[in-house]
Amino acid sequence: MTQTASQPAPAPLPAPAGPAQQGRATHASVQPASTGFTENVPRLLTRLQTIAITACVVFGVLAVTVQVLSWQANGRAAANTEQVVRVQEVQSLLLRADALATNSFLVGGLEPTGARAEYDDAVERALRLVADAAEAQPADRAVLADLNAAITDYTTAVTQARDYNRQQLPIGIAYLNDAGTSLRTDALPKLDALVDANAERAVDEMDAQHPWWLVGLGLLAVAVLLWVNQQVGRRFRRRVNVGLALAAVIIGVLALATGFHAYLRDDDNDSLRDGAYREAVAAATARTAGNDAKARESQGLINRGAGVTYEAFWDEQAAVVDDNTTRSTEGLWGAYVQAHRAIRDLDDAGDWDGAVALATGTGAGSATAALDEFDAATAAVAADQGERASDGFGSGGGVALTLIALTILGALAAAGAVTRGIDLRRKEYQ
Repeated sequence: MTQTASQPAPAPLPAPAGPAQQGRATHASVQPASTGFTENVPRLLTRLQTIAITACVVFGVLAVTVQVLSWQANGRAAANTEQVVRVQEVQSLLLRADALATNSFLVGGLEPTGARAEYDDAVERALRLVADAAEAQPADRAVLADLNAAITDYTTAVTQARDYNRQQLPIGIAYLNDAGTSLRTDALPKLDALVDANAERAVDEMDAQHPWWLVGLGLLAVAVLLWVNQQVGRRFRRRVNVGLALAAVIIGVLALATGFHAYLRDDDNDSLRDGAYREAVAAATARTAGNDAKARESQGLINRGAGVTYEAFWDEQAAVVDDNTTRSTEGLWGAYVQAHRAIRDLDDAGDWDGAVALATGTGAGSATAALDEFDAATAAVAADQGERASDGFGSGGGVALTLIALTILGALAAAGAVTRGIDLRRKEYQ
């Protein structure tokens, strides 16, 4: 019999793909060809979304913190500047009072009514400013309390010296010398310490603007958003995710806007520090030294035979004035210096009465009149420039608060844009 060779059975045709299989094919289409394994895309999207939102929120929190601290620092710079001007005014008033008291002492007997009234006014204003300073700056209260006691000791000694002077008793000179010594050894060092402390605080606060911190935070957040966009683009074959791109733009604009504002404020602070603030401090310093010099002039006449000693003190204060006087006041100081030289020439030549007459005279061209004009001019400069500096540091609050609010809203908007952009990809995947 003939046997027929068996033929291989035909291979079965593949069954049509069902919906589940089609879905798996769609899922596979979003995977990069080179991964070699199945990636949990929904979990990846959630992780990337969390990273991007965190970058937006962290930028918002840190940027707002930097702006708030800078805004508060400018306010403190203004307050500390006011305190510097206030304390220097106390210095000037006390030495002005001492200059009036010592100069009036040369008259003998009853001192001039006008000079006595001006002395009382200077002391009263100084005490009032001490109280204002304690209210304005709690950190200074302990020193100001000691200063208040030192001022009281000084005025008590001056009162005793006046009583003896009215009786033409030489012991009054000793009391006056003690009063001047207590003022310079007890009160003035405390005032110097207060000026230095508040000036240091003011300068530190002026440097509290950080534009590059804001720009750097923005660049870091944008870099994170771009990295997330790249990761999403690799899996969905699209280079740009609109939500992530919008978030990056928002963060970038906020960083540039806040950084530019901080840069302008920092530049303004530098200008105020080197301009109005420095002029205010210099004018007050010159005023204080000028009144101290006038007091030393009178002491040199009161203490006969000690003119050389007190002239050395006068030279020290004159050098301070020369270093700090401005163009608007240097001519007035020069007029006083000429009058002072004439006083010393008379005293050194043995004409003590003539020197006293020139020192106590109040007419045009006298030392007293010249010093009064210098005192008034420097007081005006210190007050005007101090107010300008304080107002400058305290200005711009409205813009700062607006940018702070925009930073908060912008960071939230960026986080919302990230959520929207990732959700679109999540829907595509599903």
